[in-house]
Amino acid sequence: MKRVLVTGAAGFVGRPAVAALATRGFEVHAVGRTAPEGVHAFHAADLLDPAQRRAAVQAATATHLLHLAWITTPGRYWQAPDNLDWIAASLDLVRRFREAGGTRAVVAGTCAEYDWTEIDRLPRAELESPTPRLRSEGDAAAIRIGQLFESAPCEPATLYGAAKDGLRRVLAAYAATAGLSLAWGRLFYLYGPSEAPGRLVGDAARALLAGGRLATSEGRQRRDFLHVGDAGAAFAALLDSAVEGPVNIGSGDAVPVRTILETIGALTGRPDLIDFGARPLGPTEPACIEADIRRLANEVGFSPRYRLDQGLAETVAGWREALSIAASGP
Repeated sequence: MKRVLVTGAAGFVGRPAVAALATRGFEVHAVGRTAPEGVHAFHAADLLDPAQRRAAVQAATATHLLHLAWITTPGRYWQAPDNLDWIAASLDLVRRFREAGGTRAVVAGTCAEYDWTEIDRLPRAELESPTPRLRSEGDAAAIRIGQLFESAPCEPATLYGAAKDGLRRVLAAYAATAGLSLAWGRLFYLYGPSEAPGRLVGDAARALLAGGRLATSEGRQRRDFLHVGDAGAAFAALLDSAVEGPVNIGSGDAVPVRTILETIGALTGRPDLIDFGARPLGPTEPACIEADIRRLANEVGFSPRYRLDQGLAETVAGWREALSIAASGP
């Protein structure tokens, strides 16, 4: 029997991951402070409390571990000292899991682990047409235009990125000595229903549906956005495979942020409320960040299900319904 212990199961990525794991035949156990839907068992615990964390691992006796929990407060998590707490908690979690008999673990990483300093900045980069598909590992030209493969250099510019990168390195060394099968899922940019405030797509949809103006940059920068449902399913597929090491989890197709916002404007019927160029783009922002997803597709055997236009339409519809319900409430 495949029994998985999931952290962050009630979170943005965790909810679709739980559903995908159940579909794959896993008996899903969740650990955390909030009980998610669709799990076989819930172990209430503060993961930053060593005694509670260890008790939950012992109670679950899981064969697999999917570790998604981390500090994710938009605008704060990049440099929050809490990242240090999560490094320590994560190291202990994986160790206790292995010592309790666990054999396979997948931990969530981030594209912010990569070195973005070698990627072209605006306006030098050509952004109006799709980037050429160089995708040759070790090819500096691919990195320069923002195509990131798993063996690209990691040189994080934030505490969050450094914390994730450092955790991956230590866990990889530990796994090699402890006989643990370990994979590392590097998430790129996400969107989807019920995302927390502070994220691009949700904030734009809510603002335009409410009739508010949306101040934004020119939107020429290209980013790799993946529907959260696909992200959860990708983690489930990765856990259910034997693939080890870093694996990019993205769409594999970066698009201009302007295109995303124009699509949301059309879906809400309020493109007139988008103020392109009202906010400056930071000088260090890369022109393009795109995941090379060959490992995900060829080794894990997973391909995203949602097209961008389809996912954005579903997301806007979800926010339209949520705002309508809130407006009709007492």
